[in-house]
Amino acid sequence: MARLQGKVAIITGAAKGLGEADARMFVREGATVILCDVDEAGVRGLADELGEPAEPYLLDVTQEKPWQDLIAHVKAKHGRLDILVNNAGVVAPGNIETQTEDDYRFQMAVSADGTFFGSKHAIPLMVASGGGSIVNMGSLAAVQGERYVLGYSAAKGAITAMTRSIAAHCALEKNGVRCNSVCPSGIVTPMVMSMGQKMADAGLSMGTGAAGASKLGEPNDIAAVVTFLASDESRFVNGATINVDQGMSIISGVVPE
Repeated sequence: MARLQGKVAIITGAAKGLGEADARMFVREGATVILCDVDEAGVRGLADELGEPAEPYLLDVTQEKPWQDLIAHVKAKHGRLDILVNNAGVVAPGNIETQTEDDYRFQMAVSADGTFFGSKHAIPLMVASGGGSIVNMGSLAAVQGERYVLGYSAAKGAITAMTRSIAAHCALEKNGVRCNSVCPSGIVTPMVMSMGQKMADAGLSMGTGAAGASKLGEPNDIAAVVTFLASDESRFVNGATINVDQGMSIISGVVPE
């Protein structure tokens, strides 16, 4: 039997990159997936391709009311919620001296605020559904120092800390909800592949021996871990942060191809 058979999932940032990979794998594993993004054309196109198990939904994760409306919609249409993948994220290069206030606040809003609002409003429906799994998308930038993505690092660090707090709360409430986070290194996604030009536009350089020179992973490398955490196979995993990084977080310098 497919590992997510009969489960209802919300994935944010689903139009492309890691969210798209998650959505494709979830549908293959039997889930009904609500594809959420500000890119309406992107999620509609993906939903058309994936067919009936996929539903497009236009969502601004940075505001609370849209989240309340989404959860109400899922409850009314599907009657349950089993999985939430807080995947939406943005990056704007900048170090502690060059990061602009607008870029800093936007990155925090999409990643940290989106994770907060999503988890806050998903948990009650998950509890009513008999439990569930929240998977938050962190980053290796939350694990090691990366000077050229200050705001992104801060936002992802907030997510990993929030993950532990949510997991502890749910465990002590005995409500059947688990919460874990995944911290990828560089993955071949539109966001990562655009970083070189964004860095150049910002007048920044990663420098010799930077992590950006190491081998990049594939979106399915992350989707496989997200699917495991979303499934009942990980029922005894709660509050964990899983680095998916080819060992970059434990090896000094560049990991060779």
